[in-house]
Amino acid sequence: MKYRKLGASDLKVSEISLGSWLTYGVGVERDRAAACVNRAFDLGINFIDTANVYGRGAAESFLGEILSGRPRGSYVLATKVFFPMSATDKGLSRAQIRKQIDASLKRLRVDYVDLYQCHRYDTETPLEETMQALSEAVRQGKARYIGFSEWSAPQIEEASAIGGVERFVSSQPQYSLLWRQPEKAVFPLCAAKKISQIVWSPLAQGVLTGKYLPGAKAPTDSRAGSETMGQFIQSWLRPGVLEAVQKLKPIAAEAGCTLSQFSLAWVLRGPDVASAIVGASRPEQVAENAAASGLVIDPDLFRKAESIVAGVER
Repeated sequence: MKYRKLGASDLKVSEISLGSWLTYGVGVERDRAAACVNRAFDLGINFIDTANVYGRGAAESFLGEILSGRPRGSYVLATKVFFPMSATDKGLSRAQIRKQIDASLKRLRVDYVDLYQCHRYDTETPLEETMQALSEAVRQGKARYIGFSEWSAPQIEEASAIGGVERFVSSQPQYSLLWRQPEKAVFPLCAAKKISQIVWSPLAQGVLTGKYLPGAKAPTDSRAGSETMGQFIQSWLRPGVLEAVQKLKPIAAEAGCTLSQFSLAWVLRGPDVASAIVGASRPEQVAENAAASGLVIDPDLFRKAESIVAGVER
């Protein structure tokens, strides 16, 4: 496993990180989820990403249990705040950030998180209030660094202009061969401000594994075949997308790796991305994805892949 520096922080994160959206505490039974986390550590993955809203605290509670036996300095832990935890608890107000970080720390069974992220931008709270509250969390030792997910370039610029507050070190956008929008404005702006990308859905909810075939029923043990996890993948399961993805398989074979590994290596091909978050319901999936770290692939093969999927992005 290779490691990269996270923005202007002193954190070194594994190129492949383990996420918990739709899976741990909710969609995957406990023993198998625990096996995935343990396998991740065996393979050198040190970066675990979650959020308070995943299972309304269930993912954090599961991770708190499974990580409790490990030395706190042996992993980098990130969580998020914004989405509703109840009818009244939501957003990025000072009161919510104070309340939610304490609740997250209790569920995670830790004194601090390494990275506390705004899960989205809050249009109903003054940005200065949010930034001051995040800075308070850092200065109280509850979070080491702060980040955001799916903020626009103007929102990032506005936050950077506020004086006397902590600076963001990470951005968490959706990014994959099938979803390249962050390259246009977010990546260059963040690079200038020493903010690294931690990307989610680098395999487009599993579509870039190549296991979903045009015109065929989704495998019963796949995310698309799951009642609890399948609703989010449907927008990727269009015939044109699936046909294009099948054409990528020979390119990955030429590179000497699986399509999953090829797709993750593509995401990690440049310095903007510090880590690619993968979800896994089986330990062997963790192992396959972890093997993408450090892969050296001919850039011409990446260009061929880009030309094949051009025009089919969602």
